[in-house]
Amino acid sequence: MTDSIRVLIVDDSAFMRRAIARMLTADPEIEIVGSVGDGAQGLEAIRTLQPDVVTMDIEMPVMDGLTALKKIMDETPLPVIMMSTLTQNGATATLTALSLGAFDFVPKPESSMIDVLGVERELREKVRAAAHSRRSKRRLTGLHGTASVHAATLGHQAPAPAAAKPQAPVAPTPSVRPAGSRVPEVIGIGISTGGPPALQSLFSALPGDFPVGIVVVQHMPPGFTKPLAERLNRICPMTIREAMDGEVVEPKKALIAPAGTHLVLKREGSHLVCRTMDASTTKTWHKPSVDVLFASIAQVVGPKALAVIMTGMGNDGTAGATAIKGRGGEIWSQDEATSVVYGMPRTVFEAGVVDRVLPLGSIPTALTTLVGSS
Repeated sequence: MTDSIRVLIVDDSAFMRRAIARMLTADPEIEIVGSVGDGAQGLEAIRTLQPDVVTMDIEMPVMDGLTALKKIMDETPLPVIMMSTLTQNGATATLTALSLGAFDFVPKPESSMIDVLGVERELREKVRAAAHSRRSKRRLTGLHGTASVHAATLGHQAPAPAAAKPQAPVAPTPSVRPAGSRVPEVIGIGISTGGPPALQSLFSALPGDFPVGIVVVQHMPPGFTKPLAERLNRICPMTIREAMDGEVVEPKKALIAPAGTHLVLKREGSHLVCRTMDASTTKTWHKPSVDVLFASIAQVVGPKALAVIMTGMGNDGTAGATAIKGRGGEIWSQDEATSVVYGMPRTVFEAGVVDRVLPLGSIPTALTTLVGSS
């Protein structure tokens, strides 16, 4: 199994370690190389076993998951997937883990068989994405050390290496608005794996008086988008909050779609208004869905829309971006080198609808230039 994905499981519950192992080994390409009960044992196992991916519990004796994660990122950066409880405390700790460099998180399964099957699918997909991301970063950096790999894993902009193979033209950010571009009425952002740190990087660099309203779909389970919005609001100049049904999209404010429902925009009088939708009415896997939001933006805003597809696995957003492009709107995507997972940006680029490909660190300047903000 020379090409297998080597996984280390770190969890203080023997039952959970066995459950995670069963979920993962259902995939013939995944190999469990170790299973330990606390963060200290996990650090030692990483040194000796050299796994490709680690699954990490948060609350453990001897050394908790957050402490272990910090040490991993300092000593031997590699993809870590946090196993999180669906509680307020669990959401807060998980967001902290993502800010420290965790690749992603998976909620621990509840009691129902449907829930367990959903978690099993999500866990395997994210382990595969984590392993692929690590190998891709090694390719892009030409194996010249770990600094760029670490930066990309964190969701921060890594310097593009000379040996990197360009996958799309990346134009320098101009100081004047590009010809053919127009000031958008609304900016829609679709993002998934690697999203919280990338959103922090983006919104930290946008001014508080940014003159165009922003609406974001970040793939997360219920209970996580509100703490994310609150965290970003505390540290970023713009007002950022979880969108409420009936809330107006307006300048100086970014709204994050609430998890567990779909968010669409409606034209009500002279305003663009957020409306939540029962997610059970659609067949989309993600709730909220980037495609659902973007389709509504295409319908009500058309040529005055800008859609930005950022880091994330899968293809959510490609159909919606295609709809916006078909109505005359503009599409940007994040580049491969700075995407934690180059899935969503790749599929929208391959659909042939992307106008600009930008590294994460250039997106804020490009946006402020486009809208004429200081």
